[in-house]
Amino acid sequence: MPKTSSKKQLIGGNVLYFDARYIRVNHHDGISRFSAGLLGALHETHEVVAIISDPRQLDHLPNGITHVQLNDPTDSLAELRIARKLNALGAKLVYSPMQTMGTGGRKYKVALTLHDLIYYRHKTPPADFSPLIKLGWRLFHLTYLPQRFVLNRADAVVTVSNTTAKLIRKHHLTNKPVSVVYNAGSSQPVAKSRKYSAGNIALVYMGSFMGYKNVETLVRALQLLEDFELHLLSRISDARKQELTALAGKAAGRIKFFGGVSDEQYLAQLDNAFALVSASLDEGFGIPLIEAMERATPVVVSDLEIFEEVGGQAAKYFAATDAKALAARIRELDSAKVWNQASKDSLEQAEKFSWKQSAQALVAALAKL
Repeated sequence: MPKTSSKKQLIGGNVLYFDARYIRVNHHDGISRFSAGLLGALHETHEVVAIISDPRQLDHLPNGITHVQLNDPTDSLAELRIARKLNALGAKLVYSPMQTMGTGGRKYKVALTLHDLIYYRHKTPPADFSPLIKLGWRLFHLTYLPQRFVLNRADAVVTVSNTTAKLIRKHHLTNKPVSVVYNAGSSQPVAKSRKYSAGNIALVYMGSFMGYKNVETLVRALQLLEDFELHLLSRISDARKQELTALAGKAAGRIKFFGGVSDEQYLAQLDNAFALVSASLDEGFGIPLIEAMERATPVVVSDLEIFEEVGGQAAKYFAATDAKALAARIRELDSAKVWNQASKDSLEQAEKFSWKQSAQALVAALAKL
C-alpha cells in the first residue's frame, strides 16, 4: 500500500482510493473537471490515493499527491482485472466518478457515480470515442438494464444533482443508497457583486451546438434585441456557423463566433457580459451557470428542472422555444436596479456550489459504508 501522511483524516478508518483515470491530459470535459476538482478538495483534508493511468494526469492534481498507476479504463480486458490489483494494494475503500469501473472479485467497499441520464434521451456518443466504444455506448443506452447491472455492483451510488437522483429512483436504476455530490465551477469566484454598465451588451453562450442545445432560439431572440450582441464561445463547425448566420438575417453582424476560448478568455467574457444565456431543451447539469454566477454575472436560461436546481432564485427563466420570452427577460434585466440585484443574487447562489462542500458530501456518503 502506498505511504500517506498521518496528518489527514481517514474515512471510516480507511484511506480512500480515488479513481482519477478519467482526467483528460489536454483539456477537461465534465467528468474530468469533476474528478480533478473533487479530488483536489478531498486531498486537503483526507488520506487519498489517486488511481491514475497516465502520469500526465498528475498535472491536474495537487503536487505530491500519493498515487498508483493502473490500466486505462477504456482497456476493457485490463479493466476486468482492476479489482484484483486494488485488492493486492490493500484497498478497503474506493470511489470512482464513473459507474463503469471494474469490480469483479473486489474485497473492498466501492461507490460508483452516474452523473446524469441525458444519453438515454440523446444517444449520440462523444465524438472523440473510438468506433468500437461508440458502438458499445449506443448498445449500453438502448435500455436501462445495463445501467441497473453496473450500479448494483456498487455498495453506494453517487450522482451530481437531486434532479438526477429523482430520475434514478423513477427508473429503479439501483437498490443501493444514492447520495448527491454536486458539481462545482471551474472559475475563480469573485468577492463582490458587479455593477450595471450600459456598455455591457454581450449575451454569452458556452456549450456545444448540438440540436437539443437549441441555440436557434438565442439567435431569434437576438433579432429582437437590437442593442445586444450574442457571443458564441465554443468551437463550431463551418456548416453550423453558416446555418446560424443565415437564421440571424440582419442580426448576423451582432453574432460573434469565437471558435473556442482559453480559461482566461472565458473569465474575461463572463466578467464583461450582460448575462450568460442558454435556451437548452435538455441538460445533465449546467456548469456554465455556476461559472457565470461565481463571477457575479446574471444568468437567463430555459426553465429546465436541472437549471432551476442550479440557478435557484437567482436565475431568470423562460420557455425554451420562446424567443420573445427570452428577449423579455433580457429587457427586464436592462436597468441598474434589477441588474445589480441579479448580480448579487448570482454570487449568493454560487456559494452553494464548491468543491469543498462537495468533498464533505462525498465523505459523508462514504463514511456510511
